Amino acid sequence: MSSDRSHAPRVLAAFALANARYWLCVARQVHAQMRHWQARARAIEDPDLRALALAKLRSEGFNAEAAAMAATIAPRATRAHAVRAIVALELLYDYLDGLSERPHSDPLGEGERLYAVLLGALDPAVEIQGADAYLHELGATVREALALLPASEAIAAVALRCAARGAQAQTRMHATPLLGAEQLGEWARGEQHGTALQWREFAAGAACSVLALHALIAAAADPRTTPEHAQEIERAYLFTGAVVTLLDGVVDRERDLAAGAHSYAGLYEDEALLAQALAAAARDASRHARELPGGAHHLMTLAAAAAYWCSAPGAGTEHARPVLEQLRRELRGLLFVPLLTMKTWRVSRAARPRRRAPAAELRS
Repeated sequence: MSSDRSHAPRVLAAFALANARYWLCVARQVHAQMRHWQARARAIEDPDLRALALAKLRSEGFNAEAAAMAATIAPRATRAHAVRAIVALELLYDYLDGLSERPHSDPLGEGERLYAVLLGALDPAVEIQGADAYLHELGATVREALALLPASEAIAAVALRCAARGAQAQTRMHATPLLGAEQLGEWARGEQHGTALQWREFAAGAACSVLALHALIAAAADPRTTPEHAQEIERAYLFTGAVVTLLDGVVDRERDLAAGAHSYAGLYEDEALLAQALAAAARDASRHARELPGGAHHLMTLAAAAAYWCSAPGAGTEHARPVLEQLRRELRGLLFVPLLTMKTWRVSRAARPRRRAPAAELRS
């Protein structure tokens, strides 16, 4: 069993501090930026791209709001720049995910073309090319905000590596309907060495590289961050990303099956193997997170992500319950308060009247 219980008070304090900073400062900035990007998405000329961008904002806009929680660890003087970079990066990542899901005769080549925008956003030496105006502005915003952070150079190489890894994982998973899963496995086996992850967990962690990028951006806001610190974040969040991606697949299994979608959780032969892999990834994620500077904050991130999925409606299905049980035991000392918070949030969210999309959006 994990030793996380002894760290629970520190994690609870980090959870309280992050929420206070978020609601007193960060949330206002996030909401202003979300309004800006909604306006920019509505201005997209191509009706198909406009519909996709707006659908992503409606269904996954919460991702950007939640991602901005990473910036609560940033110093106050540079926090706003970190928030701006994180929100734009999350929206960029989600939009690219939607674009790369579209059928294509050459999914690997198309993925490379699309994700060049993400890599360009993180590499000032490369011009952002081949993007529609909305994508280009998202990428340019990430680049501009990141350049204002005092330790941006310290995280640059690691951030670019994380982004390239995430682009490959996303592209190759979306290519499985046409090319099969072996190409994903072959790539992951070639990349996993030195990570202490098996290929499926590595691929899952790589697919959630955006989470590591958010943590790196927040670290770049602190002038004390070094390249060695960036590498430690990369290692820790590869495990945390594996947990998040696998949880997504477990909880959304019924919806994925109905839509014919592929998931990283579906790469496992049986539920017992999946449960073991998920619990092991959580154990290692916890260990690496608490070894980071500001370890309580990073443990809080892991616990909050796990609580988000464990409180989802799909977590109570016959398939999900036994898989999640081992994870709950592994993180038992950390989950109580985040899980209670997430359950309360879900109840209040369900009680809100749903906002109807404007007629112009519905017709697009």
